Amino acid sequence: MNISWRRTLLALTLAASFGSAGAADIQGFRFQIVTGDDSSVTRHIAEDLYKRLLPIFGNFRTELAQKRRMVYVTIGPVALRNVASRKCDCVVISAFTSSQVWRAVTADLPSAHLQSMTAIYAEPAPADQLRLIALLYKRPVRVAAIVSGETGFLKPLLHGASAVEIEDYADGDDINYALNRVGQAQVLLAMPDRTVYSAENFRNILLSTYRHNQSVIGFSADMVRAGALATTYSNIEHINAHVADLANDFVQTGELPPPQFPRYFRTIINEGVARSLQVSMSEEARKFGREPPAKRP
Repeated sequence: MNISWRRTLLALTLAASFGSAGAADIQGFRFQIVTGDDSSVTRHIAEDLYKRLLPIFGNFRTELAQKRRMVYVTIGPVALRNVASRKCDCVVISAFTSSQVWRAVTADLPSAHLQSMTAIYAEPAPADQLRLIALLYKRPVRVAAIVSGETGFLKPLLHGASAVEIEDYADGDDINYALNRVGQAQVLLAMPDRTVYSAENFRNILLSTYRHNQSVIGFSADMVRAGALATTYSNIEHINAHVADLANDFVQTGELPPPQFPRYFRTIINEGVARSLQVSMSEEARKFGREPPAKRP
């Protein structure tokens, strides 16, 4: 099942209810999956995740004498906000929440609290997106990104991985002006920035970039179906497998890694858009991805 832009990044962000799956207590070590709604998609995420986590915590090495005996896995922003507000000696693994929302929720938390929290962001890794662009074009091309204050923290990643032209954008700016400023680039790399991209202006962005013979690398499969050229994307099983990896590492070592982009992903390409833009697709680009290993028995 693909992670839908509308059903996850938007719906989970705007959800107002709170719920939680039942806690599991295994050999004195507890984990709890916390959700922000009771939709069928969220239930599917929680059920699949529970099956992955149960055997991991069943093998908890008690000789490590972990200080924190509760691990919360939050599904979506509402669940993350709820757990982040609790005063508990616990570990938090956040999933299905964008990097900008994670930063907004955790911005005012004490550093000691943040040391026991980590996240797997909902959106693709910029490095994977830039690698996809290289596979699509098979030659150096100019890549531009429109960045607001909400995603400004990604600038070092964009500059470090490739020479991406950055167009700064503020709330209230004219999106058409920004698009004209980056119109000479062959590729517009889009990121889940609510200040820049919305359901209302995305069609206008596609029309403008098409007039410039410019492709859009989206940040969800839905954007590609709507007219972007391509993207890497992570489905529910990809994210859940990554969560299980982090949980397993914590159980074995007692250490949490820093927040990170999805480890596992696939690529989706809009073949019609590729033909219109005269971008020749290779099988290497179509098959670009990283699948998780087989589930643990």
